[in-house]
Amino acid sequence: MNKKVFIKTGCIFFCSLFLTGCAGLGKLESPYVFSKRTALYQSGTAAGKAEPFANDLCVVSQDTPFSDGKVTAEAAAVFDIKDKEVLFAKNPFERLYPASVTKVMTALVALEYGDLTDEVTVTRDAIITEAGATLCGIKPGDKLTMEQLLYGLMLPSGNDAGAAIAVHMAGSEEAFSRMMNEEALKLGATGTQFVNPHGLHNQNHYTTAYDLYLIFNKAMEYPKFREIIAAKEFTSSYKNEAGSPVSATWKATNWYMTGEQTMPSGLTASGGKTGTTQAAGNCLIMGSSDSSGMEYISVVLKAPSRPGLYDNMSNILNKIVE
Repeated sequence: MNKKVFIKTGCIFFCSLFLTGCAGLGKLESPYVFSKRTALYQSGTAAGKAEPFANDLCVVSQDTPFSDGKVTAEAAAVFDIKDKEVLFAKNPFERLYPASVTKVMTALVALEYGDLTDEVTVTRDAIITEAGATLCGIKPGDKLTMEQLLYGLMLPSGNDAGAAIAVHMAGSEEAFSRMMNEEALKLGATGTQFVNPHGLHNQNHYTTAYDLYLIFNKAMEYPKFREIIAAKEFTSSYKNEAGSPVSATWKATNWYMTGEQTMPSGLTASGGKTGTTQAAGNCLIMGSSDSSGMEYISVVLKAPSRPGLYDNMSNILNKIVE
């Protein structure tokens, strides 16, 4: 990290601590003070000496539309990537649980610091036993490539794939979570804290709609990430502990990709990541494009139900074409 970036991210970090405190969430439904948060992003630092943080990013402003009775989710936003415009934002800085949308950051860290060709041996530390957790079905002793694990992470939302990636890259979920948080800080995602690579519930694991935009926007810079989230299914062939061949087909959970939900007219889904826990509700972040090739990132957090998630997402996507 060069000196300018270090100063910039450091200022953002300490300003965020000043604004929000260090004692934890307390109550998640406590958004940042709007004027202070946006001033931070627009100026870069209080002194105004550093390069503006968001000179190449979408910035929520007082002119951003915030009200829409059809948007019933706790938080939602739509970002125009090219024109750097926020088309809609409801509670964009409210700290909420992301569930498996967490895996976007897991994939980003793996793509940025890992090797897709690495052979990963699944350890017992990577096995998820929590009831109801989504899995891609890997077992101790299985040998897969990092690329295969990323498909298992992003398509069927395999919590076990996330744990396997974390253990392989950092030795433990805790150490990998530190890598995730360091990456979040570099991106300016100051309302975020990760404690695991998969999003299983923990009261100290949270993010915001705006921070997820920052993370997803960075991940979209990787062609492999785009390739993975655009897949409707992926068949992985690997070896188990005994050396016998295993074949698994993993399918996407995003209804826009599977055809269970129709995109608004004039838009095409590029792919994304779903997430669901009782505490987080139903969540989705995704990319889309229009007929002219313009690209957008949209996010919905804490929708009341799975059908309600897609109703909310379609409602905010309509703001692109209306």
